Amino acid sequence: EGKMLIAFVALILRNRMYTKLKDEAERLLTQPNYMTVPAAIRELEKIELIRQSDCGYRLDYAVTATQKEILKAFNMTAANVRTQAAAINEDLMKIEKEG
Repeated sequence: EGKMLIAFVALILRNRMYTKLKDEAERLLTQPNYMTVPAAIRELEKIELIRQSDCGYRLDYAVTATQKEILKAFNMTAANVRTQAAAINEDLMKIEKEG
């Protein structure tokens, strides 16, 4: 039962991603290869946090133009990513202090 629920939710999420990416691709003049669900997921997986020497976590690299285009399909910006990274850093720092 649990596997079926997870598969159903994953299918809903994938369908929503497909729709958003397709709508954004239609607005662009060219049809980029990275506007498919698997390619978008691979590209967005490259956004990662690394641990710095001061025990803080920061984005490893800046958000690329390709990632910005994909994020635009979901009404997000690079600033949203940086804000979320800062929030995750704060949460991880709190956990480390408690532990």
